[in-house]
Amino acid sequence: MERFRKIYQQGKIDVVEIWVDTQTGVNYVFHRNGNAAGFTPLLDKDGKPLVNHP
Repeated sequence: MERFRKIYQQGKIDVVEIWVDTQTGVNYVFHRNGNAAGFTPLLDKDGKPLVNHP
């Protein structure tokens, strides 16, 4: 099984994706624009990682 699973994608050049860590349930946002990119956890209003519970 893959560690990360993509659950959302938007855009072709300016790309935003949401990925879920299948082991921890933590959600991450990936953003790419040209040659620059970043991958960071999504946080809730209290600053805690957003987690998908099975």
